[in-house]
Amino acid sequence: MRVPFGAVIGRYPSSDGTTQMGGIIRHNRKCRDIAVLVIFICFWVAMIVNSSFGFNQGNPSRLTYGLDYKGNVCGDKHAGLRELELKYWLNPNQIHQSGLKDSQFKLADARSICLLDCPIPSEDSLNWVCDYPDGDIRLSTDDWIDRNYDYFEFLTPELRNSTLQLQGPCYPVIFPSVNVYWSCQLIARASNVSLKHWQQMGGVSINENIVIDKSIHKYINSRSAVLKRYMADIGKAWPVLIVCGGILPLFLSVIWLLMIRHFVSAMPWITVVLFNILIVSVTMFCYLKVGWIGNDAISPIIGEHDPYIHVFGRVAAKVIGEVQALIIFPVIPYAILAVFYMFWISAALHLFSSGRVVQNNCNSNCCAYDLLEKKVNCDRCCGYSIRYTPHIGVSILFHLLGCYWATQFFIACSSTVIAGSVASYYWARGETSPEIPFRSVISSMKRLMCYSLGSVALGSLTVSFVESIRFLLESIRRKLKVSTHVPDSWIGKAAYRSSHCFQRCIEWTIKSVNRNAYIMIAITGKSFFRASAIATELIMNNILRIGRVNVIGDVILFLGKLCVSLSSAVIAFLMLDSHKYKSAHKISSPLFPVMICWTLGYIVATLFFGVVEMSIDTIILSFCQDSEEHGTAQYAPPLLIETLSDHNEIQRLTQGPQ
Repeated sequence: MRVPFGAVIGRYPSSDGTTQMGGIIRHNRKCRDIAVLVIFICFWVAMIVNSSFGFNQGNPSRLTYGLDYKGNVCGDKHAGLRELELKYWLNPNQIHQSGLKDSQFKLADARSICLLDCPIPSEDSLNWVCDYPDGDIRLSTDDWIDRNYDYFEFLTPELRNSTLQLQGPCYPVIFPSVNVYWSCQLIARASNVSLKHWQQMGGVSINENIVIDKSIHKYINSRSAVLKRYMADIGKAWPVLIVCGGILPLFLSVIWLLMIRHFVSAMPWITVVLFNILIVSVTMFCYLKVGWIGNDAISPIIGEHDPYIHVFGRVAAKVIGEVQALIIFPVIPYAILAVFYMFWISAALHLFSSGRVVQNNCNSNCCAYDLLEKKVNCDRCCGYSIRYTPHIGVSILFHLLGCYWATQFFIACSSTVIAGSVASYYWARGETSPEIPFRSVISSMKRLMCYSLGSVALGSLTVSFVESIRFLLESIRRKLKVSTHVPDSWIGKAAYRSSHCFQRCIEWTIKSVNRNAYIMIAITGKSFFRASAIATELIMNNILRIGRVNVIGDVILFLGKLCVSLSSAVIAFLMLDSHKYKSAHKISSPLFPVMICWTLGYIVATLFFGVVEMSIDTIILSFCQDSEEHGTAQYAPPLLIETLSDHNEIQRLTQGPQ
């Protein structure tokens, strides 16, 4: 049986000690869902430990730059490779061998070096690229660079003979090369002049097959290499993330709240128009425009004389106007999330690059001259790779799940505080008082911190768990589709195609129940499951009243969130498309940074739009409870009663169709 709100509604003295304000929620509560709160604290400790592992073992430079024949990361200033960021494979025959179909030799085993720029053949002689100056080669790194990596003239006869066998320490530049994602892509079109000089010197035969081109191209465009570059793009585009993922959504969200405060009736239309403009600009959302945001589809919902639009707009705007701190409050979770995301993204980059650099174990002929040992070495000539262990994969997965849980937790905390503040306003009969603008928000924050953090953690964990299951099911469904294991019968096809819709329905139901559960937690102080049961029963008893108002609010707010997030994504793309980021391949693709800005923009908009969203839901649920307990809504604010002053409309809302 549902507990009446009367049990938690009392009177609270005003600042002068005499005036009694009706309906302020009492503070005599108990801590709920403590076990989940303990689990959440342990989760944060595990997140810190897991991130510490990444900071200790990772090096984000590995995501962008390759490794040389010594196992050093190109561009690493500690290894003396500052500004030497391009990976170049020295031996063209090794590249050719790695591209053969039945060869056991991999391109990762080929001898590579870090250079300042990609070498090109000479037009009248033969250029060389020599190993780093070591041993008897008395050159500094700067002199070696100034000489275009060439000290062939200083080689002894023994070293020259080794060089002509393509065993170093110098290697001929026969093929032109270009910088492709910080690797020198060889073009399988040998320079006739350079090749002729090489042959006249008695050098071994050099393969000129197109395999040389394809081998490097395959290496550069492998899935792991692309994923690493995408992750590196996030770190390189951090100014764009700050501007378009943090500052711009904050500015747009605050502007939207102020507009809905002062331009209530026009905001639904303004939102729809802006969304249409953005939808044309961003082609990836063109499918949303068809049948969803056209005038014919919107007009029946937000008609000028529909009383629901006034419930959505006027009452929510009235609450924001009276409880002024609601506009300022989202800045608090926004600041917390901003700090969390900066820490999380940095830790993610280090975790993705936290593998160990180990020398490969190859059995192929890869002999090379060692300047320090002064001999040709065939035992330790294999290249280096970054070795990832299953532990790192688990750490990355935990880090991703932790981000989603933490995000849902902070959004849930914000929603609960807003719900408690709006409930205080409603059950105070909308009375204007010095306590209303700020004290209700502060009191709601105190109640959350003291009694309801465990319940909020449980609710956010539920959403995270359901989303994880849905993601796994969706992955399985896509794999089955790719593998053509689609049922042949029409029943099987119908079940197969409806699975995605079913998953979405479950996700939407869980999120809807959670949102209303946070309202009940803010009002009653009950545990999460008890609050969910109260909210569900209240919704089922008033499904007609709640359904239509929620549809209006959800549609308009969803479009508003998309307007903010899409604006952030478009501006992020324009910034990344500038010469600053396009020149010298500073980022490989704007895809990931734009997606991150889009996601961050949507999260920021969710925090601020939650003021209106939770205000609507809290007022409607409170109105329903008030009507059920007293027959008529005794605590409803005057504006709400005025808006629903028509007797037939009130009867239809409170009792449903007869």
